[in-house]
Amino acid sequence: MPRTLGRVRRKPRIPPSPLPQRRGVDPVRIRLPHQGDWATARAYLVDRLAAGDGVIDAMIGDGLVLREDGRPLTAEEPYVPGTFLWFHRELPHEEPVPFPVGVVYRDEHIVVADKPHFLATTPRGSHVAETALARLRRELELPELGAAHRLDRLTAGLVLFTVRPEERGAYQTLFRDRLIGKEYEAVAPYDAGLPLPRTVSSRILKERGVMAAREVAGEPNAVSGIGLVEHRDGLGRYRLAPRTGQTHQLRVHMSALGVPILGDPLYPVVTGPVPAGDFRRPLQLLARRLEFTDPVTGRAHRFVSGRTLEAWTSYETWSGRGAGDQ
Repeated sequence: MPRTLGRVRRKPRIPPSPLPQRRGVDPVRIRLPHQGDWATARAYLVDRLAAGDGVIDAMIGDGLVLREDGRPLTAEEPYVPGTFLWFHRELPHEEPVPFPVGVVYRDEHIVVADKPHFLATTPRGSHVAETALARLRRELELPELGAAHRLDRLTAGLVLFTVRPEERGAYQTLFRDRLIGKEYEAVAPYDAGLPLPRTVSSRILKERGVMAAREVAGEPNAVSGIGLVEHRDGLGRYRLAPRTGQTHQLRVHMSALGVPILGDPLYPVVTGPVPAGDFRRPLQLLARRLEFTDPVTGRAHRFVSGRTLEAWTSYETWSGRGAGDQ
């Protein structure tokens, strides 16, 4: 039976940005879509960016929107499908997170950072320059540094970054294909009647615009190994091993077991988001260990966070302090 060969659509070549980073943050890149009836590129930007009255015209008038050849876009320039445009968005005001990002390991391929609580991993929403990625780009002078995965802003611990953009996919595959060993530590209430260790499996749904994820009926998509390391004074120190990577997975599973992680503003009851500048009582969840075989060099890596969870080492300080580091 003859086969019909369809055309393979290749991804467009993305030219280098004509704009440098700003405080470790990349400029916004837009590609004009192939379908549309806009007369000018300006009309498309006004229609799609929802930037407010006069904002796009002011940016174009000031020469802040650039084409791939570095030439400023003009208001009359016709709409050409596939054209790339770049500009910097105004960085939002951000409350500085007063805790350093530790570097556990660095070579020519990867950087393993030890992220503090309250610092986002990558630019997102109102957290842009005050992120681990932007900070490390500035501090290590590595403008092409990228994140192979991310931790929640409220979670501390190990994050893997890649130095070379062309190698990022190889490291991201470790997480996608579950070829990386991950171990977390948490402090939560102790329940003598809860049999541990155990494996928790459920289906977790995280809806866009809704802060908390929830468990729903259906085929499990989230699997976590949960064990108790030790307990005292009504608290337990737990070892958590996620086998999948759903949003808030460990927090959801611990809450479902009746032992929600201390300091959690979402589970079991939504009390957040945590106000900007409020660094009291951080979520007691730490990405303690990463272990993998480097897909580029073949080296066996095992990294351990040097951070501690304060609710375990000094519950009184954690529960009553005004600010401080981990």
